[in-house]
Amino acid sequence: ALPVLEASLALSRRYFDNETTLLAQSKLAGCLFDLWRDDEALPLYRESYAGLVAVSGVSSETILEGSSLASTLVNVQRFDEAKSFIRDELLPAARRSLGPDHDTTLRITMCQAEALMNNPESTRG
Repeated sequence: ALPVLEASLALSRRYFDNETTLLAQSKLAGCLFDLWRDDEALPLYRESYAGLVAVSGVSSETILEGSSLASTLVNVQRFDEAKSFIRDELLPAARRSLGPDHDTTLRITMCQAEALMNNPESTRG
């Protein structure tokens, strides 16, 4: 699937609009994430999240993309960045747009907990 998604992104960049390209980029990032190639997925998620926010504003699609970005930040052990992104931007938007009991909001909260729990620099007392 990876070569097909890479080709799709290349074609999207050449022939289609920005939003189509961002979605192709997001799919490629998701494939890399599933293959545990988080260092390669991270810049793609960053770019697609920022682009989707610029194009669509806060929507369920951008919140879901932000959730993927947050999970990737935790996986590459950028705990401080993940915590501030989730706390300051992503979780408030998810609670406002989706509600506190929505599946995506709960997954973001769980990701925040992972960032707090797995950070070796966090204090426990």
